[in-house]
Amino acid sequence: MTTATVRARIPHRKRSVRRRVSSIVLSVIAVIVFVCAAFPVYWMLQTSFQPNNEIIGSQVNFWPKTFTFRNYETVLFATDRAQFLPALGNSVIVTVLTVVIALIFAFLASLAVTRFRFRSRKSFILTILIVQMIPGEAMIVSTYRVLDDWALLNTIAGLTLVYVATVLPFTIWTLRGFVNGVPVDLEEAGMIDGLSRTGAFWKITFPLLAPGLVATGVFGFIQAWNEFLLALVVMSRPEMMTLPVWLRTFQVAHGTTNWAAIMAGSTLMSIPVIIFFLVIQGRMTQGLVSGAVKG
Repeated sequence: MTTATVRARIPHRKRSVRRRVSSIVLSVIAVIVFVCAAFPVYWMLQTSFQPNNEIIGSQVNFWPKTFTFRNYETVLFATDRAQFLPALGNSVIVTVLTVVIALIFAFLASLAVTRFRFRSRKSFILTILIVQMIPGEAMIVSTYRVLDDWALLNTIAGLTLVYVATVLPFTIWTLRGFVNGVPVDLEEAGMIDGLSRTGAFWKITFPLLAPGLVATGVFGFIQAWNEFLLALVVMSRPEMMTLPVWLRTFQVAHGTTNWAAIMAGSTLMSIPVIIFFLVIQGRMTQGLVSGAVKG
């Protein structure tokens, strides 16, 4: 082996060592990030199986000393507060209606501002951004008075209307990027092949936009499922509470808060979210990727 060959292999070995070191460092960082993200979920889950007196003590337990399902029995079958199943039903109905209605209106609006040219188009887009900047808490009083005048307080329709108005601006803005990323030439090519404009849209453009609709619907789902303040104002009756408001009933001003029951309720509240993401995770990944690439 010549000296030149040895010298040529030394930099190659150094690069190989650097790649291994960087790979190990990145793997360690990924593990740390995963642990930091997963630990709160684990803590909530293991706390839900402990008696409340073990939780409020000074000793920290990373595993239940006394394993019990009593917290879940309290959450599901307690009669001294609002019931879990009606709250679950209210949350599911409001969330589904919000996502479906918001996606329909946002889809039509994004098509209008992307595919058509009209005089107030830029003003409409600017208005969407301005509305998105206004915090929902600033409109609680006016929202309450409007719903009260329309007799929509403590109704599914009233809360859904509020959620749709809250979610719609961001949904339109996001879907506009997905629609803008699908070239009009694809529809024109389909029309040359004999399809009508409507047929070209449904057979060519819409399948390409489906992942974007799923990815955008995730935002509406998270907003509607986890929203607390507006639901607290609009839904004051116990039988009309959504899950975030229902979970608040376990906190007491005077006495000991049943934190174990709160953790059990939080765990049950997370199950529909997990199921939802397991069902749409493939489509959601496609939507995020397609929304990041234009052309």
